[in-house]
Amino acid sequence: LTPAGPRSTAASARPRIVHGNIELGRGAADLTPNIASSKVGALLRSSAMNPIATLSTGCLLLLAGCAHASNSWVELGGKHFVVEVADTDAQRERGLMFRDELPANHGMLFVHERQEPQAYWMKNTRIPLDILYFDNARNLVSQQRDVPPCSLGDACPPYPSEAPARYVLELNAGEAARLGLQNGSKLSIDPHIASVR
Repeated sequence: LTPAGPRSTAASARPRIVHGNIELGRGAADLTPNIASSKVGALLRSSAMNPIATLSTGCLLLLAGCAHASNSWVELGGKHFVVEVADTDAQRERGLMFRDELPANHGMLFVHERQEPQAYWMKNTRIPLDILYFDNARNLVSQQRDVPPCSLGDACPPYPSEAPARYVLELNAGEAARLGLQNGSKLSIDPHIASVR
């Protein structure tokens, strides 16, 4: 997801728009790196004549923007979910954008540096999702259920948390209803996820 508008001067009063989390105030130009003038661009130019170096560089760039794909897990409502962890700006910015499906019993856990109002939107997200917001104590504080995909670009609406949150869990739409989740439900997180410590 991407920004929905200019950042307020009262930053703590306004939620950050995220999904694949981009803070408000960053324009589209900020989201597209200037590869021609970057170190990455120099590396790509220097490897242009070497197909193996080009392929290796491309693979590294692809991996750098992806969330941790591993056997990380969370448990919620008595159900175990395999999750990808998005705990860097690049990973939060990408989120679940451009994916055609999310396997059953899988999700994405977004880990923010601090608890604060959050807002996610569905820009370039092709699958309906439940967006669940959790505080520092990992208690469910807000739910956005059955959020539809959006192909309207910057006109996609935000889905804010009703209370400050540090963790955001995205699951396939309908999971929150199937689990009968209520605010206050506790999220258990794999202790091996370093950014959660």
